[in-house]
Amino acid sequence: MSTLTLPEQVHQIADTLPPGATWDDVRYQIELRASIERGLADSRAGRLIPVEELLREFGIAE
Repeated sequence: MSTLTLPEQVHQIADTLPPGATWDDVRYQIELRASIERGLADSRAGRLIPVEELLREFGIAE
């Protein structure tokens, strides 16, 4: 879990962007970070689905 404030995290993301980055690149990186944070929070809370169940749900043979 990050101890940085949200503005600090945004600055951290901005600092990793290349000089020619677009607003779409910025939005993508922020949405990606938010998605990862939500996934980690779900994992910590035990909200997980076993791989076998996902494979069955999507009809994928192991």
